[in-house]
Amino acid sequence: MFATPAYAQSAGGAAAGLGSFIPLILIFAIMYFLLIRPQQKKLKEHKAMVEALRRGDRVITQGGIVGKVTKLLEEGEVEVEIAEGVKVRVVKSTIATVLSKTEPAA
Repeated sequence: MFATPAYAQSAGGAAAGLGSFIPLILIFAIMYFLLIRPQQKKLKEHKAMVEALRRGDRVITQGGIVGKVTKLLEEGEVEVEIAEGVKVRVVKSTIATVLSKTEPAA
C-alpha cells in the first residue's frame, strides 16, 4: 500500500556528460594561461638571476636587507656584507633583486 512502483530512467546522459566537461576544461585553460604559466616564467627568471650572482654584486634580500656579495659559498648560500665589517650568510634563493652587477674579470 505504501510502496510505489519504481520506474527506470532512460539512459540518454552520454552526450550531456561531454557537454558538462567543456566549461571545466575552459576554466583550467584560463587558469593555466593567467596564473600557472606566468608563475613558472617568473620562477625560471629568478633561478637564472640567482645562478648568475658574482662577488661584488649589490643585492636586496627578501627581508629587505641591502648589501654586497662578498663570497659565494658551496651550500647554496652567499656571504653578504651589509655594513663595513658586518657580513651575514644568506640563502641564495632569498635574494629578491640584483641592484648592480659587476663586470666579469678579463
